[in-house]
Amino acid sequence: MTMRRLGASARLMLLQAASSHWKVPLAQLTTEPGRVIHAASNRSITYGELAPLTLDLPIPDPQTVTLRDPATFRWIGKPVQRIDVYDKSTGKAQYTIDTRVEGMLHAAVQHAPRLGLQVGLVRNEDQIRNLKGVHSVHRLEGAVAVVAQRWWVAKRAVEALQVEWTEPGGDSTVRYMPANFDTQAYAEQLSKTTDAGDEAEREGDLQQGLAGAKKIVSATYHTQYLNHAQLEPPSALARFGAEGNLDLWLPNQAPDLFLADVAKRTGLDPSKITLHSPLLGGFFGRHFLYPNASPYPQAIQLAQSTGLPIKVIWSREEEFLRDVLRPSAVVRFRAGLDEQGMPVAFEAISATEGPTEGIANKQGDKIDPTAVEGLAGKKYAIAHRRIAQLYSQTPVMLGYWRSVGNSINDFMYEAFLDEVADAGGQDPYELRAKLLQGNERLSHLLKTVADLSGGWKRGPFTAQDGTKRARGVAMASPFGTETAVIAEVSISNGAVKVHDIWQAIDPGSIVNPAIIEAQVNSAVALGLSQTLIEQAIYKGGTPVARNYDLYRILTPEMMARVHVRVVESGAPMGGIGEPPLPAVAPAVANAVSRLTGQRIRSMPLSQYRFDT
Repeated sequence: MTMRRLGASARLMLLQAASSHWKVPLAQLTTEPGRVIHAASNRSITYGELAPLTLDLPIPDPQTVTLRDPATFRWIGKPVQRIDVYDKSTGKAQYTIDTRVEGMLHAAVQHAPRLGLQVGLVRNEDQIRNLKGVHSVHRLEGAVAVVAQRWWVAKRAVEALQVEWTEPGGDSTVRYMPANFDTQAYAEQLSKTTDAGDEAEREGDLQQGLAGAKKIVSATYHTQYLNHAQLEPPSALARFGAEGNLDLWLPNQAPDLFLADVAKRTGLDPSKITLHSPLLGGFFGRHFLYPNASPYPQAIQLAQSTGLPIKVIWSREEEFLRDVLRPSAVVRFRAGLDEQGMPVAFEAISATEGPTEGIANKQGDKIDPTAVEGLAGKKYAIAHRRIAQLYSQTPVMLGYWRSVGNSINDFMYEAFLDEVADAGGQDPYELRAKLLQGNERLSHLLKTVADLSGGWKRGPFTAQDGTKRARGVAMASPFGTETAVIAEVSISNGAVKVHDIWQAIDPGSIVNPAIIEAQVNSAVALGLSQTLIEQAIYKGGTPVARNYDLYRILTPEMMARVHVRVVESGAPMGGIGEPPLPAVAPAVANAVSRLTGQRIRSMPLSQYRFDT
C-alpha cells in the first residue's frame, strides 16, 4: 500500500505538470505507460519530459491521494515474465566475474588455511615472481596474491607459493580459527549446556504452566552449518583514475554499506568512488558486508600497489575456505500438556551465535533477533511460553543465509510440535488448527494447503506406484509473509525421497504472481537441499569440503514436484524471496518421522539410514 500511495503521488505530480504545461484542466488528462495523454487535443508527453517541471511542485500527501481502482490495474496481480530471463538464459547477462577494463591484470589469492593466521616466510617467492606471465607477488592480510596477465596463470602460480603461516599476535582483531575446531565436537559441546539463557520472549508463567501439566515432553534439536555455495565465486575489479577517483565492481547486496567501507579503507571522499553493482550469480545472503570474506579489499590494495586495474577472482576452493556460514544451533525444548493433550506451556532455549552477532564478533547489548526468529513470534495460542538464547560464540565466520534464522529455527520448532502432538495423542494438522483458532489468516492458510494437497492425510499409506508414503505439515511466518507446507515422502534404499511439496503462501498483497511462484520453487529447492544433504563440516580448524565434490547440493532428480497456491489476504505486503523456505524442512522431517517411526532432530537427513 505504501508503494501504491507513493506511485499515485508521483502520478498526480506528473498530471499537474502536464496540466500547467498545456494549460488544460487536470480532469482532462490520463496516463498510459510512460506518458501523459490529452485525448481532446491528441497530444501526449513523456514522463521524462515532464520530470523537470515537477521539481517546484508541492509534494502531495500520500495519505490523501486517490488510488487506482484495483479493477483497472494493468499489471498488479497479473503474471509478467521477468525482463532479465532472456539475457541470463543466453549468456548475455554480465556479472562481476565477466567485467573487463582496458589495461586490466588478473589476481589470484591463497588464503591462510585457518582464519587469523598471518603470512610468514614465503620460501619460493623469487621463483614464482620469475614465472612466465607473472607480473608480481604480494603479501596481504592473511593471504598471498599473484598478479598476472591471465587469471589461470595467477591461480597456478599462487597455489605453488610455499608459505609458512604464523599464529596471530595478541593485538589481532581478526576472528581466530583454532587448529582443533571440529563441528561435530562443537555440536556435542552445545548439547551439554544447561543454562537458562537470556529471554527473547515471555508470555504467561512458564513454571506455573509446567507445574500444572499432566505430561512433560522434552527434546534437543540440532541444525548444521551451511555454505552459501552460490554459482558465481566472489570477484572484484578495482581501477584508480588519474584524478584519484576509484571505480570498483563487485557483487553486493548493500551498496551504501560497501561504499562507506571503501571510503573508510581508502580515505577517499565517497564522491570520488563509483561502486558498480552488476548482476549477482546467486547470493542467498553471501554478498553483505562481512569482514575477511570478500575480495574487494584485496583488489583495492593490489590496484594501489601496481598502479593498474586489478581483477581478483577467488577460486571455488578459496571461496569455500572464506565463505561465511549459516550458524549452527542446538535448541532444548520443553512442553507441558494438559489432560486433553494440548500444550499449555512451551520453552525453547537456543545455544547459538546469531549471524549479526557473528559479524560484529561479539554479543550485543540485546539479543540478536536473527538468532531466535522462527522460535520467537510464533502464532500458536500456547498460554505459557518462554524463548531464550544462550549466547555461544563460535570461531566460524557467520553470515546471513536465505531466510536467516527462520531456516534454522522453524525446522526445530515445527518438528518438535509434531512430537508434542504425538505425545498428546493429537493429529499434528488438527493440533495446529486448534492452536490457531481465532487467527483467521493462518487458519485459512492451513486449510488452503490441505485443500491444495487433495485433503490432509498423514499416513502411512500406499501410493499408486506401490510405494509406502507419509505426509508432514509445517508452518512459518518469516518477513511478514505466512506459509504452510505439506510434504509427501517415501524411503528408497534407506534414503528419503520427497515426491511432492504443496505450499500455500500469503504475502499479504500480490504484485506479480509469476515471480511469487518462481520464488517458491527456488526456495523449495534450497530448502530441500539443506534438509536432505547440505552441511559444512570442519575438522582440524579447516573445512572438509572445498568444492562441490564434497559439498553436495540438491540434484535435479532429487527435486520434488512443487504445487503453489498464493493467498492474498490484504495484510501489509511481506517478503517473497525468503519466506517459502523455512517450512520445507520440518514438513519433510515430520513426514519421515511418521513413515519410519524415527524422530528427526537434526539435518541433513543423509546422515541417517531409514527403514519403513
